[in-house]
Amino acid sequence: MRLASRALIIAAGLAALSVVLGAQSTPTASRVETRLQLGNLLLEDLRYWEAIRTFEEAQEGATDEQRVRSSTGMLRALLPVAEFTRAQMEAQVLREIAPGDPDITALIGDALWGGGLFDEAEQLYRDALAMDPGSGAARHGVARSLTTRQRYSEALDWVQAALGAAPDSAAVHHTLGYIHRRMRRFGDAADAYERYVELLPAWIDTEKADWARAEVQFLRSFGDRPAIELSAPGRLHTIPFRLTDDKVIVQGRINGGDLVDFVMDTGAEQTVLSQRVAQQLGIRPVSTALTAGVGEIGFRGLQAGRLESLELGSLGIRNLPVLIKNPPLGGLPTPEAEAFSPLALGLSMIVDYARREIIIGEELPEEPFEISMPLRQHRLAVVRGVVNDRIPRSFVVDTGGEVISISRGTASLLPPLEVRRVPVNVYGTSGWDEQAYLRPGTSLAFDQLLYPNYSVVVLNLHRPSALLGFHIGGTVGHHFLRDYRVVLDLGRSEMRLTRL
Repeated sequence: MRLASRALIIAAGLAALSVVLGAQSTPTASRVETRLQLGNLLLEDLRYWEAIRTFEEAQEGATDEQRVRSSTGMLRALLPVAEFTRAQMEAQVLREIAPGDPDITALIGDALWGGGLFDEAEQLYRDALAMDPGSGAARHGVARSLTTRQRYSEALDWVQAALGAAPDSAAVHHTLGYIHRRMRRFGDAADAYERYVELLPAWIDTEKADWARAEVQFLRSFGDRPAIELSAPGRLHTIPFRLTDDKVIVQGRINGGDLVDFVMDTGAEQTVLSQRVAQQLGIRPVSTALTAGVGEIGFRGLQAGRLESLELGSLGIRNLPVLIKNPPLGGLPTPEAEAFSPLALGLSMIVDYARREIIIGEELPEEPFEISMPLRQHRLAVVRGVVNDRIPRSFVVDTGGEVISISRGTASLLPPLEVRRVPVNVYGTSGWDEQAYLRPGTSLAFDQLLYPNYSVVVLNLHRPSALLGFHIGGTVGHHFLRDYRVVLDLGRSEMRLTRL
């Protein structure tokens, strides 16, 4: 019945277009106007791919004013479907033809955010606020940017200001939920995500909405328990590790039981258990969760549960959210492993590959270093890298990964290879990446660290990028990190390196 109603709304909108046509001065302008209004209807109906095609058609023969509207509509349609590279290109066009408009400036900021260019995006949000201090979109953008630097109290003020300007914005309520979750206020986070779902159109049922509903159920399951409660807050914890197959392995006790091996994996958004270990320890799932990673499966539904306690050396954590890899993946060369990331809990860490030890704490002491890079964290921690001297990208710092990789989206912007692609066997949390290949002759720069004429692995990172909401330009794993004492300092928003 709802679908029929939507069809009637679109039909009514199309009929209304005939009224507009008579006001246009030329047949071309009339045709463009028709496409623009149809595109806006499709965009309102969340039919993004159809809207993209319609706005593309509207660009041919458009007046300057119509070109601005078509690019704006195109950008609003590209971002929800994670076409981040195309969105950046369209944003560049829009920036040239519509300078000085605060709403468009904030939208261009969203495109740069989607490209993983957080510094540039934040500057545009602040530029938009200078033009219009009441801009809800710009306030929301500043809030999101502050969360990547762990400045949650300030981000909360900005997102509340954004709600003052746009109280019925589903996106702003989603960001509010994320901030509360990072601040370990699970009840408030559930309230915000619930409101986010309520504000979505009733006829739409998307993966993101399904995730939010499951998240509400999971967060409510904590009741009055204090989530992610540290046994010794303020203390530094030194934990020995061993290297196995280029993986950093630590041992921990779940719910006071026997020791279990965990991969120290900053590429994991939450603590992860295999189905086998979860069943052995009687960890009961509470809800489902949507994840995405490297592999042909792309999006993967897992179970979400809660650990009463996890002990890693002197570090003790109570009421810890956990993902259970159920259903498990088959056909992998090794069984799925347990994984833990201090960063996912808002804790900073030092990985000393020479001493084979990890230091974890809420705050890290100052110490000498050789190289410092800005570090941002939006669900995963990223640093800025530049590909072939001209393409800035955000790279996930992945202690659980092995290689330095770039995404297929990044590779598409590089000159075509003059040699045959060399396939490589790569698997991740979503199975095998059948299209992964080795790309020689690629130059990478991470601040002072230069990798000229380097062979990188090209991976399909579209699905995890879509889930995170920004383009993952690549990953830096063990082959990048192993030569350093690596400091991942969330409090200072820095990755610091000292060569061993």
